[in-house]
Amino acid sequence: MDFKQIEAFVNVVRFKSFSKAADATFFTQPTISTHIRNLEKELGVKLLDRKSRVVEMTPQGSKFYKYAVEMINARAQAFDALNDINGSIGGILEIQTSSIPSVTFLPELLSGFRSENAGIQYYVSVSDTQTVIDNIAERRGEIGFIGEKINSSSIECTKVAVDKSVLIAPADYDISPKIKLADSIRYPFIWRETGSATRKAFEQAALRSGFEKDAFEVAALVDDMDTMIRSVEAGLGVAIISEKVASSIGGRVKVAEIEDFTEDRVFYMINLKSISFSPAAEAFSGYVKTKMNSK
Repeated sequence: MDFKQIEAFVNVVRFKSFSKAADATFFTQPTISTHIRNLEKELGVKLLDRKSRVVEMTPQGSKFYKYAVEMINARAQAFDALNDINGSIGGILEIQTSSIPSVTFLPELLSGFRSENAGIQYYVSVSDTQTVIDNIAERRGEIGFIGEKINSSSIECTKVAVDKSVLIAPADYDISPKIKLADSIRYPFIWRETGSATRKAFEQAALRSGFEKDAFEVAALVDDMDTMIRSVEAGLGVAIISEKVASSIGGRVKVAEIEDFTEDRVFYMINLKSISFSPAAEAFSGYVKTKMNSK
């Protein structure tokens, strides 16, 4: 077993594709396949299920994966400590994020960190909050960004940003800049997926005001922020989104503050406790804490 084989396995799991893993690591796809085949032969088990279009781990692969990540990170930390290359850091940093951080503060953080560490490559996966939490727990990524604080003995949460939610509506809707939650019920809603922290917060506010989930007319369920915004523009219905995102849309939609749904949305950086970070993840985590605390 050598590190090229282990890295090939980890990267295929990260990208869920032999070809994408090859592109990201500058190997050929046959080389990646050979490394993993030799690793499976040495271990005596199948690590990956290659039958579907998206490559997934077998149960044995899931067990091996966490150790594989630990080995790679420990090796990188050792080289980093020995080489001490003037603070320059390289490697692939895998980040899991929910949709709002992905279009608000995260791009600026990625750009700023890479300007100081030109050898960094990012793999950013955007999903809902619950999927981000699950992926971090399963070590599909070292650092995550979500809009919900979680109570977990195994996951560390660090507050990094604050925002609030607003309602956006088609430009031709007769809607005031400030409305009551009860008044929003007469509009058809475009909802995010059930794992969305924004949707969960709004539904909880509605419940506290005496409204059940089925009180709202659902026009569509979408899992992509851009699709949601474009659907509102097209007149499909209204949606609840980040105020920062809404401010970037310009005059394409109407924006309304919901007077009885004004609590701040707090965003967190999350990571597993008691694991070896890669040098890139360790440096990026420190960079985020310093950058966001200075604002």
